[in-house]
Amino acid sequence: MGRLILVTGGARSGKSDYALQLAQSLPSPRCFIATCPVVDSEMDERITRHREEREGAEWQTVEEQTDIAAILRSHQDSPVCLIDCLTLWVNNLLYHADMSEKLFGDAEVRRQCDLLTEAASIHQGTVICVTNEVGMGIVPDNAAARVYRDLVGRCNRMIAAAASEVYLVSCGIPLRLK
Repeated sequence: MGRLILVTGGARSGKSDYALQLAQSLPSPRCFIATCPVVDSEMDERITRHREEREGAEWQTVEEQTDIAAILRSHQDSPVCLIDCLTLWVNNLLYHADMSEKLFGDAEVRRQCDLLTEAASIHQGTVICVTNEVGMGIVPDNAAARVYRDLVGRCNRMIAAAASEVYLVSCGIPLRLK
């Protein structure tokens, strides 16, 4: 049975840095599952910078916007898989559903999270998931943003419930919640 760790925090809180440090303290090779789509030149520069941070540390990067459970299942031989991040994953699932003119709600995010936690539970190593804590701010002023916040909150709760460890990172300082 695999070990599942969730690392959460606000934007630019240091959660990804903490997750990378944690992953690099574990045996290699390591698989980095990147969910971020390239939407503009600034995002492309960020992605390039993040790839460079992992160079030389025995990382294989796999870019997958939606089916991260399949990638996790196909990398059973990786002692460590780091998924960064679940927040963008939920965004991507919503976007792809919208482009297909399908609804994506609570039942769908639950199904996707079940697939992810199932894949993590059979993984032979450690799976680390990074996500944003989106429920500590004001209530969004539009329905789409509220739906997104609610779905990310549901995802975070489901992954945290399945995880053996959960960390909240604030100001670069990790606090173990579970």
